[in-house]
Amino acid sequence: MEAAGTSGVARTTKFMMEGVGARVIRGPEWKWGKQDGGEGHVGTVRNFESPEEVVVVWDNGTAANYRCSGAYDLRILDSATTGVKHDGTMCDTCRQQPIFGIRWKCADCANHELCSICYHGDKHHVRHRFYRISTPGSERVLLEPRRKIKKIAIRGIFPGARVVRGVDWQWEDQDGGNGRRGKVNEIQDWSAASPRSAAYVVWDNGAKNLYRVGFEGMADLKVVNDAKGQTVYRDHLPLLGEQGPGRTAPHGLQIGDQVNVDLELEIVQSLQHGHGSWTDGMFECLGTTGIVVSIDEDHDIVVSYPSGNRWTFNPAVLSKVQTPAPVATTSTSTDNHTFAVGDVVQICNDLEKIKLLQRAHGEWAEAMVPTLGKVGRVLQIYHDGDLKVEVCRTSWTYNPQAVIKVASSDGSMPGSSNGEPLSALLKKLFETHVSGDVNEELVKSSANGDASKCEDCLKRPDADVNGVFAGHTALQAASHNGHLEVIKILLRYKSDVEIEDKDGDRAVHHAAFGDEPGVMSLVAGAGADLNARNKRRQTALHIAVNKGHAGVVKILLELGCHPSLQDAEGDTPLHDAISKKRDDMLAVLLDHAADITRTNNTGFNALHHAALRGNPR
Repeated sequence: MEAAGTSGVARTTKFMMEGVGARVIRGPEWKWGKQDGGEGHVGTVRNFESPEEVVVVWDNGTAANYRCSGAYDLRILDSATTGVKHDGTMCDTCRQQPIFGIRWKCADCANHELCSICYHGDKHHVRHRFYRISTPGSERVLLEPRRKIKKIAIRGIFPGARVVRGVDWQWEDQDGGNGRRGKVNEIQDWSAASPRSAAYVVWDNGAKNLYRVGFEGMADLKVVNDAKGQTVYRDHLPLLGEQGPGRTAPHGLQIGDQVNVDLELEIVQSLQHGHGSWTDGMFECLGTTGIVVSIDEDHDIVVSYPSGNRWTFNPAVLSKVQTPAPVATTSTSTDNHTFAVGDVVQICNDLEKIKLLQRAHGEWAEAMVPTLGKVGRVLQIYHDGDLKVEVCRTSWTYNPQAVIKVASSDGSMPGSSNGEPLSALLKKLFETHVSGDVNEELVKSSANGDASKCEDCLKRPDADVNGVFAGHTALQAASHNGHLEVIKILLRYKSDVEIEDKDGDRAVHHAAFGDEPGVMSLVAGAGADLNARNKRRQTALHIAVNKGHAGVVKILLELGCHPSLQDAEGDTPLHDAISKKRDDMLAVLLDHAADITRTNNTGFNALHHAALRGNPR
């Protein structure tokens, strides 16, 4: 009984950790008036006071405690912000892979699944029943067809909302000063592992940047004039806390557990039938410890190995590696170094190494690139030993093996007895840390708009104007951020305007994402293909219409881009303008001879689409 109790505490702790950052609305037993701003208004789970009580910061700035056990005050609108993902899945409409947040599986069709955005957006057949799968390994909940269920509009920090700095603001005077206002342009990902967890804001002083709305429970913004988000099937949303820990399957394994394969090979091969099977590449698993990173709906186990490979197993072939319980939640140790909250640490500077180390330890996001080699401070130590580190004015979760202790929380240096002050040592560390990679320096200086440093880099004999760092060229980075002088320098050095990043996006796509019509004119003059398509078959015009960047739409059409090319779904920019209810873009597209007869993959032309979306134009 004692062991079961200990396991229950661990599961509860795991649930509480993973619930932080979830976006929520009021639930069925709400009795707190308009603390939230009203029915459908959205807030962020900040932390759990206990397994029964949660703290929420509403987008309107109100913070209060609510019930999440026995009585349920809240519904989970979106758990993608917490990093919940279903490995090995893909949304059959938008092609998101894997599905983040709540997963919706059609009960009437074989192997048809949707993400939350598409489910609430009425994709697939609304007469079909769906299973709701809140987390990998959790119980599937069969729901009534959507056509019978009422939808409600959600409101809060969404595109068009007016905002001021919120409770977690730590960005100095980027907003122009306390009380100054800005407008939310778009909801984006703070990190690749935490989708829809940030808002891109254009401040009234002209500055623009990305801010946390849900990431690790943070609320950098407070809404003063909210905006309408998507309409959702309220009664299909899960209650916060109703599944409790919910992540331990009948076999007793949990995400984060270390496991071995200890059985004879013939037995393992036999047991793997119907559970991912056995391939020759899996020999690495014999005698090697792996980490459970996912539990699918059939309770099969996905295990990650030091090589970076992930394999799916029948749980019957796995044995849990018993490790001693940590003495306290405020310290951890690895490689003979003990960490404590407040310690000063340096992040690993080897990109490929840290990507490998981060697997199943908070994962890796491209937004973490600026932290490589930088010094930060330990804010929190999780029960599995992972470290939450504040670095470069952001906070990330790191594998303890991905950091080196620079100084203890008391200011002492590990292995140092020369008495040199901590401040001097840190100063020396910052001054001496130089990457030595000219392409890294070139891309970073281009992204930051440092034209002088960019040109200095290009004059070095080992510089490659088309070199890639963090997945992007200097031209792509400068195009996204609108640095015209940098772009002129790069073009003078013969930068290739047609290089694609991992998503197939070129400089024109990045200019469209960044709402930079001036950049579009510049790269078009350098011969860029304005009709180039990315891996989703989207042109820059598709992106500009979807993002609501009217200036970019106008310049693209004036420069002669094709107004009616189709993306992977068969949609033209005209379809997208109708979906987004952007009459201004609809008008300019029609003025440039957009084809209203072209049909998408579902057989709808622009007129059908307008009727479907309720657009009267």
